[in-house]
Amino acid sequence: MSQSNNNRRGFMAAAAAGAGFVVIAPGIRLIELAGANAPSKGASDKVRWGMLVDTTKCAPGCDACVGACNKENGIVEQVADPRQGAQWIRKIDLVDAKTGKQHSLPMMCQHCAHPPCVDVCPTGASFKRADGIVLVDRHICIGCRYCMMACPYKARSFVHQPLTTQAPEVPRGLGCVEACTLCVHRVDKGQQPACTEACPQGAMLFGDLNDPASDISKRLKEVASTQVRADLKLDVGVRYHGI
Repeated sequence: MSQSNNNRRGFMAAAAAGAGFVVIAPGIRLIELAGANAPSKGASDKVRWGMLVDTTKCAPGCDACVGACNKENGIVEQVADPRQGAQWIRKIDLVDAKTGKQHSLPMMCQHCAHPPCVDVCPTGASFKRADGIVLVDRHICIGCRYCMMACPYKARSFVHQPLTTQAPEVPRGLGCVEACTLCVHRVDKGQQPACTEACPQGAMLFGDLNDPASDISKRLKEVASTQVRADLKLDVGVRYHGI
């Protein structure tokens, strides 16, 4: 990182501290305060949360994961232009140009180990926790949307209108960028993301990629998996089987 970027980030950090915004511990920032009333061990770099999606089980037309995400995270606002609506997870259809084979799969923030959104954020609002979950601190997001342009997965949304109804543990805000959090408020309490619980086909497996004894690590050893846009070498946390 250049000296100018260091100076800029240092200035923003000092300004945030002066306003009462503080870094609690490595990998833990303001968004975690949403779940402050619940027991939480915080983020640890010993853990790397990730997800494996089995596209051979993902049924075309099924959007149970989308509905569960919207309900869990309070994404209920209606907009005239669908392009302006919040979308933390979406279903997409892929077609193999050579064979014509089709795949239906959920697409969300891939929680990269080397996230481009974090690299381009001028305020540090986009950040990666120690456990690999990529988040946005809405308190210091200035809505520049550089992160949206940098994301190769089109996984981020911009809040275009005031929010009248919100989930207590999921802070959102007008003029901020947001994306899938892997339901961090649930994960920190030892629970699964809402999408994985809701999938009727059991196509989504969540767990610790660093733990060889975890179900997801065992499954990844058993089946072939793909990282979307692996050529970018972002080391994503979401893997897909069957594409």
